[in-house]
Amino acid sequence: MSRADDLALVREYTQSESLIRHMLAVEAAVRAYARKYGEDEEKWGTVGLLHDFDYERWPDPPDHPLKGSEILRERGYPEDVIYAIKSHADYLEDCPRVSVMDKTLYACDELCGFITACALVRPGRLDGLKVKSVRKKMKTASFAAAVNRDDITNGAEDLGVDLAEHIDFCIAAMQIIAAELDLVPVPQ
Repeated sequence: MSRADDLALVREYTQSESLIRHMLAVEAAVRAYARKYGEDEEKWGTVGLLHDFDYERWPDPPDHPLKGSEILRERGYPEDVIYAIKSHADYLEDCPRVSVMDKTLYACDELCGFITACALVRPGRLDGLKVKSVRKKMKTASFAAAVNRDDITNGAEDLGVDLAEHIDFCIAAMQIIAAELDLVPVPQ
């Protein structure tokens, strides 16, 4: 499968532009980790991009991501890609995160959503966003309340990376595609 195929699948199942931007953000972070670890950037990018493609249609556990995994299998996606996507759901007990790819997706998913929320309340958006600001917002339970802070900290720990470095790494990956994410500075 190509990235164009992956994007077509995302657009086939997802209408929400904010959800599409979330998948693009996670893809950017996961691809950056693939480069860092010397792994298959295309495969890892597919995992990041497709991890929530079924969420809009089937948001309730365990339908998400199980319905999506059935679609991916029917379309010929590799089993390790399907497994990694299934493993990002904590409630699927038969899919523990085993590979570095599995752990990277989990570590980047909630964090990219939280970074987006942090950027959206700043005129500079991603430009100039600092780890210190993200960590401070993490302590405010009412800010981006739907984001599970434990998933962010546990994801970094499971991946074996320092949380501050992980936040900085994901910000940098997202900055590269800031225009696609609609997170460029607001004109003053």
